[in-house]
Amino acid sequence: KAALDDAPELIAFVEAVAGESDNLTFGPGEFGLSLAQEEEYLKNLSGSENQIYLVGLVEGEIVASITFVGGKRTRTRHTGEFGISVRKAFWDLGVGGAMIEALLDWARAAGFIQKISLRVRTDNERAIALYKKKGFEIEGILRGEFKIDGRLYDLYAMSRFI
Repeated sequence: KAALDDAPELIAFVEAVAGESDNLTFGPGEFGLSLAQEEEYLKNLSGSENQIYLVGLVEGEIVASITFVGGKRTRTRHTGEFGISVRKAFWDLGVGGAMIEALLDWARAAGFIQKISLRVRTDNERAIALYKKKGFEIEGILRGEFKIDGRLYDLYAMSRFI
């Protein structure tokens, strides 16, 4: 689990991955959280039963992260969405799969989370293959959800039940 003292390294990690991929919801310089805001975010997560922020470490360095945010109300607390980032140097090494497995283990242990969702660019074939391997299915297409350099990109809405 991400800890409060991870905040400075998490900000550096997010800025680094922002420059390595156009598959994230933000680009370089767009994340926009100060150290105090990141620390507040981590504090809020630690008190929630259906939210988590996990980090993947290699030799003490953050090389991956996965966040899950569940519904706030009784009718939606059993479901939520995750986002994942992996440093480019660690792509295709099983890091993303290990992060997803850690999230699924956490969700199973929580005992009430029943559905996990995600959104992924329809042209991100490697990520889609990983998500399918982990049991996620395409539920629909969100047209024009990303806009990068004036071009619109579609996303798949994917999910799996626990």
